[in-house]
Amino acid sequence: MNILEKIIEHKKQEVGERKKRISIKQLEQNRYFFSQPFSFKKSIQDKDRFGIIAEFKRKSPSKGVINDVADVAQVTTGYVQAGASALSILTDATFFGGCHEDLVTARKLNQCPILRKDFIIDEYQIVEAKSIGADAILLIAAILKPEQIKYLSDFAHSFGLEVLLEVHSFKELYPEVFSSVDLIGVNNRNLKTFEVDINLSKKLLPFIPDNIVKISESGISQPETIIDLRKQGYEGFLMGENFMKHNRPELAAADFILTLKALA
Repeated sequence: MNILEKIIEHKKQEVGERKKRISIKQLEQNRYFFSQPFSFKKSIQDKDRFGIIAEFKRKSPSKGVINDVADVAQVTTGYVQAGASALSILTDATFFGGCHEDLVTARKLNQCPILRKDFIIDEYQIVEAKSIGADAILLIAAILKPEQIKYLSDFAHSFGLEVLLEVHSFKELYPEVFSSVDLIGVNNRNLKTFEVDINLSKKLLPFIPDNIVKISESGISQPETIIDLRKQGYEGFLMGENFMKHNRPELAAADFILTLKALA
C-alpha cells in the first residue's frame, strides 16, 4: 500500500467517525454556512495580481515537519498583505498537521478566497468545508472516478463553492468532467512517489481546454518559473513548502512576490 492509499484508507475511517459525532444539521448551524463565498476563479484571473495561491501547511508525508511553530493568523494575513490571490489551508490532521480551526481562523481574518485542501471523498466533507468558511474545495482525480468527480462537483456548486480538480497525469484528464469543474490544477509532485517534475505542467497543458483556468501546483521555488508558466497559459500557482520552510513564511512570500513584480 503506497502513501496515497494509506491516506485514503485513513480518511474513510476519519469521515465515518466525524459523521457520528457531528450531524449535517449541526454543520448547517455554523456561522459561515450561509455566507456568500468569494470567487476563487475570479481572484486567480485578477490581472493586478500574479495568481499566487499561498498555502498554510505544517508538515507533509514527503518532507515530514516543515514548520510546526508558524501562527496561522500571522502567516495568512501576511500572505494576503503580500499580494497572494488566494489562500490554501490544509485541514488534514494526521498526515499534514492541519485542522478545521486553521481554516476558520484564516476565514475570520481574511477577505479573500480560501481553498480547503484535503482528501475529499464524501459529500459530508463538502458540507464541512462550507460550514468552516471555505470558498473552494480540492478534488483529486487520482482517488476519484469521473462519475464521483461530477457528483461531488455538482454538490459543491449547490453550496456556492468552486472546484479545483487536481491531476497528475494525462489519464486523469477525463474530458467528461471538464464542464463540471471550475479550475484544473496540475500537481507536479507525484503523490505515490513524491518526485517533482515542473515540466509536467507543460506536458499536460495542451490537453486542458482553453476555457478552463489552469493552476500549476507544487515544486515552484523561483519567480522565473512562474513567469515561464504564465507565458505557457497558467494563471494560478499553488505554493506552500517554499514559503512554509522559512521562519516567517509571510515574509518569504512578500519577497517572492516583489521579485516577481520586478521580473514581470
